[in-house]
Amino acid sequence: MKSLDGKSLEKAFKLIDSGDIDRIEVGTTKGLQEIHAYIFSDLYDFAGMIRTVNISKGGFRFANALYLNEILVKIEQMPEDTFEQIISKYVEMNIAHPFMEGNGRTMRIWLDLILKKRLQRLVNWQFVDKTRYLQAMERSPINDLELRTLMHAHLTDQTNDREVIFKGIEQSYYYEGYEKDEE
Repeated sequence: MKSLDGKSLEKAFKLIDSGDIDRIEVGTTKGLQEIHAYIFSDLYDFAGMIRTVNISKGGFRFANALYLNEILVKIEQMPEDTFEQIISKYVEMNIAHPFMEGNGRTMRIWLDLILKKRLQRLVNWQFVDKTRYLQAMERSPINDLELRTLMHAHLTDQTNDREVIFKGIEQSYYYEGYEKDEE
């Protein structure tokens, strides 16, 4: 496991506590970039910038950088009126993987913003098993039913509960292989 980058986690918490989260465009590429820039500006010189090179992870090639801007426009236009539509949009954004690093952590906050605005819900990430989630995400480009089922089971209407939100952000870092340093 990687040691937790406390600075970006702190910034993610500040995004919520400061109320800056309420100024983020919901469901847009610009909003996703705003979240990424906010969290990672002290860590990456490319924070908030759409990648211009091709990347892959575990043998999966994400969207080609040459077409990424056009793809992001199409994703942004996807409907987000139902839970199923929102998860489809989330899956497509994951396939696009617009940033060099920090996509998962950024997109989970972005997803919760959409769920909160459209359905008055968010995912209670602290109860979403890491292995099941990562496996469902891997399979989601083929079929997102597993992911939808997993996430639907952990929806909550506690959209303003600071503890639920913060534990979710911590869980998001855990999904990416980060853990808190033992003091």
